[in-house]
Amino acid sequence: MAEFEKRFSLEGINLLTFFGFNDNNLRLLENRYNTTLIARGESLLIRGVQQEVEIVEKLLKEMAFVLNTKGELSERDVAMIVELVGKGKEMVNDKDFDSIILYTKNDVIKAKTAGQVAYLQIARKNDICFAIGPAGTGKTYLAVAFAVSALKNGFVKKIVLARPAVEAGESLGFLPGDFREKIDPYLRPLYDALDDMLPTEKLKSYIEKGIVEIVPLAYMRGRTLNNAFVILDEAQNSTDTQMKMFLTRLGANSRSIITGDITQIDLPSKTASGLIKAKEILQGIEGVGFIYFEKSDVVRHKLVKDIIDAYERYQDKTSLK
Repeated sequence: MAEFEKRFSLEGINLLTFFGFNDNNLRLLENRYNTTLIARGESLLIRGVQQEVEIVEKLLKEMAFVLNTKGELSERDVAMIVELVGKGKEMVNDKDFDSIILYTKNDVIKAKTAGQVAYLQIARKNDICFAIGPAGTGKTYLAVAFAVSALKNGFVKKIVLARPAVEAGESLGFLPGDFREKIDPYLRPLYDALDDMLPTEKLKSYIEKGIVEIVPLAYMRGRTLNNAFVILDEAQNSTDTQMKMFLTRLGANSRSIITGDITQIDLPSKTASGLIKAKEILQGIEGVGFIYFEKSDVVRHKLVKDIIDAYERYQDKTSLK
């Protein structure tokens, strides 16, 4: 019978845990299904009889699901997966698999629109990704999911999330309360996203240990961030100087996502947005990717799209006067 082969993507998977000690997880599948599994770069080549190759591909998807859900994958887990799939029980289907970003205890975070699928692809391909578009398109939420996934899978050692505190003039000194009380209102959306993705006690522990940092953009100056996933949110409210400062913080084995909506700039009228400047300056640089969201990518309340449309019509009407 002719040999059949398929490729299984290993992108975003902790290979040491996935393969098991001495590749025992792979050996178990090979012995059970008379297939050959060969790791090549960021993919796994599955060779054998077509029917068995397709079963092994399903098993590998289930193994990735369990690893990302639990943060670990034991030989016992693999044996249980083999038994369940053998009985026709599956946890994840083909359509969902490539769009999944992160598994949490209670949910699966995945790309839901064409724009979000493109976002996922561009963020995986480039070390720096700019996500630009209207409110409600998942720019920030998915960026945090990318970062948490990278941390859980051992690709980075820490997450740094930054936001410009424009309304407080970045100094924050005149506001009442201690440092945390001053900046919390500006950083709350980042906390909310993390709360959805990490157990409360784990998130608290990560913050206390400095594994997760949430800071105003002004406090990034002078740092070099190695082995980190760095996010700049609301980047339209950064100045040109601040944007350059942020982008040059990136150190070895680090990645970054910059999100913003250029229709909602809160800077003084004569101050240029660093996001708009970066969009002009960095086009065409290898390793820097751009994704532009449309209204069709809005995933919030159905009225959000209507609100965006109404404001656009109003702006078009007033610009003609």
